[in-house]
Amino acid sequence: MPSRKFADGEVVRGRWPGSSLYYEVEILSHDSTSQLYTVKYKDGTELELKENDIKPLTSFRQRKGGSTSSSPSRRRGSRSRSRSRSPGRLPKGARRSASASHQADIKETRREVEVKLTPLVLKPFGNSISRYNGDPEHIERNDVPHKNTQEKFNLSQESSYIATQYSPRPRREQIRLKEMDSKEEKFVTKELAVRRTFEVTPIRAKDLEFGGVPGVFLIMFGLPVFLFLLLLMCKQKDPSLLNFPPPLPALYELWETRVFGVYLLWFLIQALFYLLPIGKVVEGTPLIDGRRLKYRLNGFYAFILTSAVIGTCLFQGVEFHYVYRHFLQFALAATVFCVVLSVYLYTRSFKAPRKDLSPASSGNALYDFFIGRELNPRIGTFDLKYFCELRPGLIGWVVINLVMLLAEMKIQSRAVPSLAMILVNSFQLLYVVDALWNEEAVLTTMDIIHDGFGFMLAFGDLVWVPFIYSFQAFYLVSHPNEVSWPMASLMIVLKLCGYVIFRGANSQKNAFRKNPSDPKLSHLKTIHTSTGKNLLVSGWWGFVRHPNYLGDLIMALAWSLPCGFNHILPYFYVVYFTMLLVHREARDEYQCKKKYGVAWEKYCQRVPYRIFPYIY
Repeated sequence: MPSRKFADGEVVRGRWPGSSLYYEVEILSHDSTSQLYTVKYKDGTELELKENDIKPLTSFRQRKGGSTSSSPSRRRGSRSRSRSRSPGRLPKGARRSASASHQADIKETRREVEVKLTPLVLKPFGNSISRYNGDPEHIERNDVPHKNTQEKFNLSQESSYIATQYSPRPRREQIRLKEMDSKEEKFVTKELAVRRTFEVTPIRAKDLEFGGVPGVFLIMFGLPVFLFLLLLMCKQKDPSLLNFPPPLPALYELWETRVFGVYLLWFLIQALFYLLPIGKVVEGTPLIDGRRLKYRLNGFYAFILTSAVIGTCLFQGVEFHYVYRHFLQFALAATVFCVVLSVYLYTRSFKAPRKDLSPASSGNALYDFFIGRELNPRIGTFDLKYFCELRPGLIGWVVINLVMLLAEMKIQSRAVPSLAMILVNSFQLLYVVDALWNEEAVLTTMDIIHDGFGFMLAFGDLVWVPFIYSFQAFYLVSHPNEVSWPMASLMIVLKLCGYVIFRGANSQKNAFRKNPSDPKLSHLKTIHTSTGKNLLVSGWWGFVRHPNYLGDLIMALAWSLPCGFNHILPYFYVVYFTMLLVHREARDEYQCKKKYGVAWEKYCQRVPYRIFPYIY
């Protein structure tokens, strides 16, 4: 392995991507695998440079009377343009010393100016589970293929002015210009808009998540099998792990066309509620091309309408026990629907523009089928990923819990539901209602802004959430557990503690993001980053780095406790959810470290614990 040439902390000069100009930078770190140096310019910009793009200070001869060069966005007082000059204007001294022939050329081109700028290609960068923790939007790199095309713009008083992101202080030999009066100069400088050229580049094999291609293969085929084994174990009289594996039914017994039709009807009803013109419309986070998609927030209204429909069906005597008796068939129907939807999403993604593809896509067919190629697949204004994120699965979870409550009363001949079943239903109902009431928060999660819509999210939203998250209620139908009121009180306190942490952390972060200058938040301490954003280091976010995850896990434990301790099966959800959030936290950590650099290291020193205080 070749040795590194420059040490951490060394001050050198680094070439700005897309130009031949070098600026003073500080070496932050070195990646021995990619042989890239992470450097920091004087204005705080952090980039990754190749060793060939870095020179020691001794390689440059100090200009007479010149000052040390700073990063492109901070150059002032040098021979480069001043703020009041147009980007393509030469200094006055240079214009006075021009030859007579050059002056003639300027006069001939008096009516227009042509500015050739070299676009700086930026690689989009995605983030972790959510932007709750300041997840990064993108990171600038110079190791991706640059699109060495030049764009030519004709600027005049009557035209609109657009420029690409350019390398600092364009060289004279790259520019032909004419004289413009001072009024026009100020207009151009003030009104010039900036357009960045992005290139969606597949992520490298070493950056693939979930164990890469072998990992996603095992997940895609293993999770559905595990789901059915778990449900079959729960239906046994003694669901002990010693009785694994459970008796397996014939495959033809698991498929019923009528069940698939009912599931399809459920999906279409939720889609209809989604399309209703009720609820406010908000904009999502900026995409890599600067667009902000619009979303209608009517999830809570959809829940109210669904409750009205279910109540009407109960009043009319509809037999909901049918869902319990065909629970495995409904799980299979949802799985089949998920696979069909995933195939459709993968196929249609090849017709999508490159700017609409997910930054998580890799170029590998199996991996991209799993993670999703297209970031925000839409049919007209119908956003498929956003719809599936909260509607069919999350509301379906509550409906399934109600079905299990009714099944318990019927099978166990109860006049009223058991206290354990009431606790499970109440705890999980609060969780779902909170998510729907705060629907806008989902727009900043990793699922929406980073991951494409493929098998992973489709299976998670449409199958895993409704059929695994309702597992405690499903368990109590066949395995009743009596809970005393003192124990129930302790469970309620635990649930409320988790909810206060979860909601308090999310609300505090959301309020800070919307208005960091809010006087109500003036007591919060922050760390400023080179991106211009601040990291919260007090309040809930000074307790642990992911207090919302901690609250989530406490609530998960609270709604598992009513099932008792006769079997470990009801606590599968707690174990699974812990593994999920630890994995997501690792994804957050990796991306935030690349995004914020030294500031993130300072934050980690101030807040050493990730999820569990004094433990992890």
